[in-house]
Amino acid sequence: MNKRHLIFLRDVIIYTFTAFGGPQAHIAVLLREFVEKRRYVTEEELMELNALAQLLPGPSSTQTLVGIAWKVGGLRLAIITFFIWVLPSAAIMCLAAISYKLFADKSKKFAEILRFVQPIAVGIVAYATYSFANRFLKTRVSTMLAIGSLIATLILQNAYAFPLLVLLGGIISSALETQPQENELRVKLFSNVNPNKVTYFIGILLLFAALGAVINQTSVFSLPIRLFENFYRNGILIFGGGQVLVPLMFTEFVGVKHYLTNSEFLSGYALQQALPGPTFSFTSFLGAISMGNKGAGLLGQVFGSLVAVIGINAPGLILILFIVPFWNDLKKITRIKNSLSGINAVAVGFMATALILLVRPFGLDWMAYLIMICSFLILNFTKIKTPVVIVIGVVLGLLV
Repeated sequence: MNKRHLIFLRDVIIYTFTAFGGPQAHIAVLLREFVEKRRYVTEEELMELNALAQLLPGPSSTQTLVGIAWKVGGLRLAIITFFIWVLPSAAIMCLAAISYKLFADKSKKFAEILRFVQPIAVGIVAYATYSFANRFLKTRVSTMLAIGSLIATLILQNAYAFPLLVLLGGIISSALETQPQENELRVKLFSNVNPNKVTYFIGILLLFAALGAVINQTSVFSLPIRLFENFYRNGILIFGGGQVLVPLMFTEFVGVKHYLTNSEFLSGYALQQALPGPTFSFTSFLGAISMGNKGAGLLGQVFGSLVAVIGINAPGLILILFIVPFWNDLKKITRIKNSLSGINAVAVGFMATALILLVRPFGLDWMAYLIMICSFLILNFTKIKTPVVIVIGVVLGLLV
């Protein structure tokens, strides 16, 4: 590893602890620090990597950063960069989950402090849903796909509805928006794909899904295996980054499988919004809380956190390192690009579903509705950032 690689890793560490605001803010920092200042890649290369990350399932900020590292120093530097970027926020979220279980079980004061933070978190989800809809629902087809996925997920309330709806949305938009003359280019590209790698990629999912179904649910190994399958499957399905992660996780983990409560979910999400780093680190909290609720103890919670982080990030990491070498061919295929509009439209429906399910526990609590609306308005009409809104909620919980 040469001097340039070491300087790059130093810059990654600085970036990790200062990257607030989600993928949109992250790309602006990368442009300033990694392109204009350090010239690790050109602006065109950065934009192409970001476009590739948008086309692939998984954490877009993580994939973009790992792609830059691959261009700078190859596979080893890319993997080291991945761990530097992911581990700090994941560790904090794991500690938060352990602390949450400890304090929530012993004192009602902890819940009182967070009583304003939870409706603020719902307001953040509302803002993300509105922003996503405003950005991606540009046509009648995309609007109908969003409405259809909203209705379907509200009715079905089943984790396996998600992959089917994502696939259907991509197929519909690709079929309606792509010209037929691209077939020759697609054949040329996919002739370069190693079928063994694809088999391994899908085989991991099927293996853990089968193990989760076969192993007795009273076994100590049952929940970690099922959690890994849940996170790995969602890592394959999540297009659009952390905005889509939250509704998928909420519907499956809270609404369908009851691994954790509505209050626990919102508290963890609010904390993650106040931290720098990848939004996907929220899964560390979910894995640890899920294991803690099953009486797994301290080591069980740490293991649950580790399983969640590996599971949710593995598909995106594998894909970005697998596809970057032939991205120049891939980016020419508009059928792939066109499928993304349908996938994003379906994702808007998922987000709206989660928002409805998150608001439902408010009941007749007018204060919760007011805080949610105020949070949405602040984020939408001012330049105040999400971490600041979260801190305000914590301060109010301490003072009021």
